[in-house]
Amino acid sequence: MATKKPAKKKPVKVTKAKSTKKAPKKEMVTVFIMGKAHKVPAEATIMGAIEYSGYQIIRGAGCREGFCGACATVYRLPDDYKIYTGLACTTLVEDGMWLSQLPAIPAQRPVYDINKIEANVATFQKLYPEVFRCVACNTCTKACPQDLEVMDYIQAAIRGDIEKVMDLSFDCLSCGMCAIRCPAEIVQYNVGLLARRLYGKYLAKESKQLKKRIKEVKEHKYDKEYQEFIKMKKEGLKKKYYERDIE
Repeated sequence: MATKKPAKKKPVKVTKAKSTKKAPKKEMVTVFIMGKAHKVPAEATIMGAIEYSGYQIIRGAGCREGFCGACATVYRLPDDYKIYTGLACTTLVEDGMWLSQLPAIPAQRPVYDINKIEANVATFQKLYPEVFRCVACNTCTKACPQDLEVMDYIQAAIRGDIEKVMDLSFDCLSCGMCAIRCPAEIVQYNVGLLARRLYGKYLAKESKQLKKRIKEVKEHKYDKEYQEFIKMKKEGLKKKYYERDIE
């Protein structure tokens, strides 16, 4: 005997009450990217504003946190004749800003064998003779996004004080903004790099901890940990990175 299936009850549609509160509007500013005006959020970094405007950054973006120096940017502000410099990932936009990115700064670097040069002023004279044209104008220091005393370490190089050059240039990102402002055509960041290499090779005290760690690596002490990192997913790596101890 056929029986009629009981009719299915229609699900009751529950509708959420519409909120009478309107979401606050984002404050927007106008910036000029590649000569074209774009409306972008006022709290955006230059890098964020470029991407918000629809441009895809395929060069000039590395760490995005002010460590790699890949996003050198120059800009001007309304009613201001000065050219300002900054990193696109850490510099906030301002209304009326005209900006241009510099993904690569042309700068020659001499080829040398670190084992065949000496840690003295003669090495700077040979490899970077333009250093001795420094007029102490301090434009390099003013251009530095890291607030380094760039002119001071160039003056230290002229004196042959390699340790001082190493110390003052240690946090250099090699973004190149010092070099583009220098009237003496010095590539300051490469001079600092040479000094740090000379100091590490010839002047730095021997590190017992470093020797111990190298020995441990050669003995495969960390192989298991390396494999764990290789297999780890991106989110796990990010978590490890941001939880690491920083001296």
